[in-house]
Amino acid sequence: QVKVVESGGGLVQAGGSLRLSCAASGGTLTMAWFRQAPGKERKFVARLSRNGVGTDYADSVKDRFTIARDSAKNTVYLQMNSLKPEDTAVYYCAAAEGSFSVPVYRYWGQGTQVTVSS
Repeated sequence: QVKVVESGGGLVQAGGSLRLSCAASGGTLTMAWFRQAPGKERKFVARLSRNGVGTDYADSVKDRFTIARDSAKNTVYLQMNSLKPEDTAVYYCAAAEGSFSVPVYRYWGQGTQVTVSS
């Protein structure tokens, strides 16, 4: 069983930065971040391959967000820069089975709130 726990959310002004952390037990898997704004569906943000080399980002966060892994700590990070009010959401970390190109997200964290004020 894989356990996923996020941390690092908070309140930040527009243009600021935050780093989210995701501790995942149970092995090295493809990891991803999703987010869900109030009244909207959950959307993909970024994902990272098992070896930490392959990455994929939603167009809305490209060049602003970076996903990376510290394998020694079994932790995946989402560095968020140049934050905008529209980045406000609950951010969820997920661990996937399957390949990087066809991930199946089976394990989810509880979510962490990110609020960007204008």
